Amino acid sequence: MNAPRTVPSEPVRSAVPGLGLFKGMWLTLKTLFSKPATVFYPTEKEIPLPRARGVIALDVEACTVCMLCARECPDWCIYIEGHKVEQPPAQPGGRARSKSVLDRFDIDFALCMYCGICVEVCPFDALFWSPEYEYSALHVAGLLHPMGRLSEWLKTVPEPPALEEQPESPVAEEQP
Repeated sequence: MNAPRTVPSEPVRSAVPGLGLFKGMWLTLKTLFSKPATVFYPTEKEIPLPRARGVIALDVEACTVCMLCARECPDWCIYIEGHKVEQPPAQPGGRARSKSVLDRFDIDFALCMYCGICVEVCPFDALFWSPEYEYSALHVAGLLHPMGRLSEWLKTVPEPPALEEQPESPVAEEQP
């Protein structure tokens, strides 16, 4: 009924005494003469990798105040306010249309966990990952960035890579 007890075995010992010590000292010696990975930050700035996630940038012109990003955000760190404006009809006799205008779009980076869900769910491509990483503040309240600051970061967003052109696949012709 009960499983038989197993006796713990002796630890595996190396055939050569001191081999682990030698390996550790060899690693220390190798890193002693390698180039340091430290960057002296305020004077030298590290260039982020091409796909690095820094902060979220906003394209104000593309935003339609649909609120999808704010609803899907698990941290509720996106604050959006807008209003509707009546636009005159495009043709005489047509009906007037309403357009949503963005009044407020703030992201509280003190709450944000940088998951990127807001960037993914935006149907109008108004949110982008910017490689900008210098946005610290002296107080937590300073991490609430308004629409103007988010749109400034849009300038630092790299262009998406060009699509690779693939040769057209030959269509198999039917033989009679």
